[in-house]
Amino acid sequence: MTKQATGPQPRKSILEISAYVPGSSGGKSAGPVIKLSSNETPLGPSPAATEAYAAAAEGLEFYPDGGATALREAIATKYGLNPVHIVCGAGSDELISLLCHAYLEPGDETVYSQHGFLMYRIATLAAGGTPVVAPETDLTANVDAILACVTDRTRLVFLANPNNPTGTYLPYEEVKRLHDGLPPNVILVIDAAYAEYVRRNDYGSGIEMVSNAGNVVMTRTFSKIYGLAALRLGWAYCPEAIADVLNRIRGPFNVNAPAIRAGVAALADSAFIEKAADHNEEWLPWLTEKLTAIGIGVTPSVGNFVLLHFPDTDGKRAADADARLQARGVYVRRMEAYGLPGCLRMTVGSAEANRLVLEILTDLMGGGNG
Repeated sequence: MTKQATGPQPRKSILEISAYVPGSSGGKSAGPVIKLSSNETPLGPSPAATEAYAAAAEGLEFYPDGGATALREAIATKYGLNPVHIVCGAGSDELISLLCHAYLEPGDETVYSQHGFLMYRIATLAAGGTPVVAPETDLTANVDAILACVTDRTRLVFLANPNNPTGTYLPYEEVKRLHDGLPPNVILVIDAAYAEYVRRNDYGSGIEMVSNAGNVVMTRTFSKIYGLAALRLGWAYCPEAIADVLNRIRGPFNVNAPAIRAGVAALADSAFIEKAADHNEEWLPWLTEKLTAIGIGVTPSVGNFVLLHFPDTDGKRAADADARLQARGVYVRRMEAYGLPGCLRMTVGSAEANRLVLEILTDLMGGGNG
């Protein structure tokens, strides 16, 4: 971007931001579209959440509850928490941005892993901070590498666990080791957007750690397993002092009334969420096995998506695969922005979508019967 010689100028760090580009929705496709680019659940939202959202249309002239009280209480009930420690936002993206605006002075640093969520860099630069990237090991966050990046200017450490776009995770004991190595004035932000999908005995979403420390925040979202991405709804579990700070700077009505009502209903429908998790538990290993068998590398994932590695061979590169998939109306996520140009990320879709992807990629790779 070229700066004008005169006229208003933004903060210098703003111009260092590459705007976030979401996964393609295939809006220009003539035929049916299968969107597997944004890690959305193929089951959609709970019918109870849809009904609650529709019912909210009767009161659109009224401001929502500025404290999102009903939603915070529903979250607190589900997880056994104190609602005073919960802050709701327009997706976890807003909460990440609020943390940066609240705790970064110009020149202060945030640390996150090499292939971490793009919003960490964007939110840091938008607040005038300096992003610091820690190298990963086998596409997995490395605790020692993160700690080696911490300086006296570090204010926030972001850890996506599980990580997007790799699908890898750190066991609870490693996250605890990371926290133990941080100074008390540095906040560890555990981004647990995909926590509901993880079925590993050594995994922890971060709730226990927040409860026992004054410098840990866990963020969660309704955009993934709950199927409410269109409503932009998320929440953070924080020490009371950090919750107080976020409540001072968030918008007074930052969560809309239909989102609040849909979120409360979604939380109550445990059977539907379990069904979504079961679907992922069935198809995630299926995709991993089948795609590996045809010569595509698959990073072991515990989320609702897989990172696919394509060979550096004419006609079989990631861009070739993306073009072949788009020709059949299937849209996945290109990974150049994450520094992984040889990869594509695909959501675990419906049974039909997963089988179609396998059929297309089997043909691309030159054989196999899927």
